[in-house]
Amino acid sequence: MPADWVDRQLRDRGIRDTRVLDAMRAVPRESFVPEEERKHAWDDAALPLGYGQTISQPYVVALICQALALQGDELVLDVGTGSGYQAAVLDELAAHVISVERIPELVEVARLNLAAAGHRSVEVLLGDGSLGVPARAPFGAIAVAAAAAELPQPLVDQLAPGGRLVLPLGGYLVLLTEAAGRRRVEPLAPVRFVPLVTGLLP
Repeated sequence: MPADWVDRQLRDRGIRDTRVLDAMRAVPRESFVPEEERKHAWDDAALPLGYGQTISQPYVVALICQALALQGDELVLDVGTGSGYQAAVLDELAAHVISVERIPELVEVARLNLAAAGHRSVEVLLGDGSLGVPARAPFGAIAVAAAAAELPQPLVDQLAPGGRLVLPLGGYLVLLTEAAGRRRVEPLAPVRFVPLVTGLLP
């Protein structure tokens, strides 16, 4: 791990939340990257996971976490587990993380990665992330690691009052908040993500 990567990739680009910076330092990204990609684990880039999926760029994970403004007592829903990297960072910041992945092989990969990295409390569920986990709602924060064509209403409905939802929408990472019955959608940065796919694999 390069000693100055947090400053170069995160702090110098506007990540200021000290809890997020500490969480990013604490989670070893190489533990969540396929072995053949580990020499690139600390590159400022998304990396392939197989199954048409990627592990997100560290800056994007940090930006998502900063926008969620977690205080440490939240129940968080993480949509699109992938290898478990973002779920591990969220686990450093929240009380409990439930992560949903639609590809069975990645569910198993993520569970193994999270356990090996000391994040055994993260629940990784096989399911259609676009539907959320209604039985466990409401969530204080929801992070979506796949691009939606429109706001997924089931996820909006599962957000606790005052909660925050961050997802890629229309080419931008956006933050959705609701207060006093008024919804606000704030663009954060242009991003590219794999699409949010509904349904499970056959």
